[in-house]
Amino acid sequence: MAQPGDAVQNTARPPVATRVREPALSLRTPTLERYRVSGGGLTVVALAAGDALEVVDPEGHQACELMAWDSQGRDALAALGLQASPGAEGTARLLQRPHPALRTVHAGLRRRGVDLDHLPTPCQLWPAGGLAGQRQRCTATAEVLVLVCAPGADSSVHTQNAPTPLALHVHRSGSRILTAVPLPEPLGEVVDEFTIAPGTARSYTVAKGQFIQVIDVAGRQCSDFVAFNRRALDRGIEQELDPTVTRTLGGRAYPGPGLHSRFFDREMQPVLELVQDTVGRHDTFGLACAARYYEGMGYFGHANCSDNLSRELAPHGVRARPGWPAINFFYNTGVDAHNQLTMDEPWSRPGDHVLLRALDDMVCANTSCPDDIDPANGWMPTDIHVRIYAAQERFSMAIAHRPTPDAVPEMTRESGFHAATSALTRQFTDYRGWWTPTRYDGFGSVAEYHACREQVVVMDLSALRKFEVIGPDAEALMQHCLTRDIKKLAVGQVVYSALCYPHGGMIDDGTLLRLGPDNFRWICGEDYSGIWLREQAEKLGMKVWIKSASDHIHNVAVQGPRSRELLKQMVWSPGTQPALENLGWFRFLVGRLDDHNGCPIMVSRTGYTGELGYEVWCHPSDAPRVWARLWELGAPLGLAPLGLDALDTLRIEAGLVFAGHEFCDQTDPFEAGIGFCVPLKSKADDFIGRDALIERSAHPQRKLVGLQLDGNEMAAHGDGVYVGHAQVGVVTSATRSPLTGQNVALCRMSLPNTAAGTRVEVGKLDGHQKRLPATVCAPIFYDPDKSRVRA
Repeated sequence: MAQPGDAVQNTARPPVATRVREPALSLRTPTLERYRVSGGGLTVVALAAGDALEVVDPEGHQACELMAWDSQGRDALAALGLQASPGAEGTARLLQRPHPALRTVHAGLRRRGVDLDHLPTPCQLWPAGGLAGQRQRCTATAEVLVLVCAPGADSSVHTQNAPTPLALHVHRSGSRILTAVPLPEPLGEVVDEFTIAPGTARSYTVAKGQFIQVIDVAGRQCSDFVAFNRRALDRGIEQELDPTVTRTLGGRAYPGPGLHSRFFDREMQPVLELVQDTVGRHDTFGLACAARYYEGMGYFGHANCSDNLSRELAPHGVRARPGWPAINFFYNTGVDAHNQLTMDEPWSRPGDHVLLRALDDMVCANTSCPDDIDPANGWMPTDIHVRIYAAQERFSMAIAHRPTPDAVPEMTRESGFHAATSALTRQFTDYRGWWTPTRYDGFGSVAEYHACREQVVVMDLSALRKFEVIGPDAEALMQHCLTRDIKKLAVGQVVYSALCYPHGGMIDDGTLLRLGPDNFRWICGEDYSGIWLREQAEKLGMKVWIKSASDHIHNVAVQGPRSRELLKQMVWSPGTQPALENLGWFRFLVGRLDDHNGCPIMVSRTGYTGELGYEVWCHPSDAPRVWARLWELGAPLGLAPLGLDALDTLRIEAGLVFAGHEFCDQTDPFEAGIGFCVPLKSKADDFIGRDALIERSAHPQRKLVGLQLDGNEMAAHGDGVYVGHAQVGVVTSATRSPLTGQNVALCRMSLPNTAAGTRVEVGKLDGHQKRLPATVCAPIFYDPDKSRVRA
């Protein structure tokens, strides 16, 4: 026992600073900037004296060229310690292409005094053929403008030499740490632009057809937005954008580019169209911050967005309000499981934006929110920048996607078949970063479904990710990463497999094609699959390259009982390849369209419908003629287009799993209903997740089953499945079969309740107030022995 005067040992913990990982947030890493050079593209960055440029080839085999100019537009490679490389011509060829995307690059270079008619010889940092991850760093001794190019020609479908991206890391010198994040380059012709400082607002007018770009300059900063019909204001009528009407008519928490892209006013008239969104998380529920909020927290007289908006709108005849209903761009709110409206730091990164098109003459106002007492602005309010673009500009609708948190955003893309599909429908959705039809005008999902079951359909599936895996260690890598036994895969064969984490949860599923002894093509759903494979190869020190080919190989599915009859009329294959009519299930051939001189194509006997079917793969530039030929020959056979809505019904009936529904990173292949692709007994080699999957297989907790529902009410994804008061499962996918009229579902069920014939109930409302009786069955409702798909 301590006595008076004894020394007391201090066991208290010292204070610990918050340590979090925040990728790609410039103000947290002010000396590092990240850029991307698309394969076959170029990127321009400005360096000051002392800044270092690091160029990385993430995938390998990609050549890199570099040009540099001083402030007078003269060649400045020497300022980077580099020399010209005679014979390096890829950059000049790319700059001379008549491509719309190069307009901004050309204009920017000319503004800086660069003579595009007399380009300097570039430095080739490295030729094609290098290892993945190779990099070179150079430090500028003077102010220079640097152009980095990833040259390369488009490849055909059966080659593996397509240009791939480069990564740029700009390390700013300590004397030039950015106190202000640089603004992104304009998207087009700027009519007006201004910066809104934290704690202030700005009103402005836009004409019908003009575009409004709201930019979060430094990231994690909210901007409340209001808009009024200008002609109505001239008559003394406040006809304003209404968040509640917008949510009601759009059926969404906030609009998104594409089918649900309109903002409406209180008269239910569309007033603005959302064209681009690089964030994907905004708010239409809460008011702009008001004085009462801060007063309630004990911060009297705190600047607030509502008062700022009232002051800015007063000159336009708009009455002041204590709290403004607004579209709160970049504000991150949600509703939790306890029905509480929650708020956290925004998702937005430096330079993120929303782009709106005015559908009428408007008076608008934006704020830069002053909230510094909670996470609403990341605890540190920063600038908002607004740009107004001319009405004659044309911007593609797009949503940003990032395969990793610190990746440069990529906007929604159009496949090589888009011109053809968009002529048949306006119903598109952003499906994993690609505009993909949901259903076709003049057909509809039920007609499309029956055409697949009875005749033949064609569907654009270019959104599938494709990765080339090449090199002497290619087989060893895929054997280590995939659950299937890849050593048993022959050239010309395809195998379906899972890709798992060490804990047994699934990263992705997909098909692997063996093009040669050391050549594979992994076709899957997620960009992260390729990143994961690359990381594993690096850990193991393998000599293998994993190259993305998604932009260079586009594909359509041709499915249905008459698909063979259609394709054999248009697919020519050489004597070294099987003929189309002899192509076996899960096999592929490399051939040409129509004859020896046709464009190159690849055809695999694969699909996602449960019917006899194929997939046709081609270069995007050849996609229009492939599509046209399919329709020319398919019309007499009853060919119809197929959208995502009908495909979902077809794949559920066939018991085929879908990421985010039947599996996620917490679900193993056994629980997902694809345990057949984990041959634990016959595959002797170790693979990632094997130990965890052995444990999970020996002690299963859940299993994928089918449900046949009584009556005519449908289940939905996420519905609980009950026995008595206890929830014993969850519906992963559900549909009504157009063929039988029966409502069916796939369900992840606790093991004791998975016997066929077990009676359960699907819970609606709160899960207890309404129940739909159902019977457990096998998780396949159509062609269970696969006689049709094997036909």
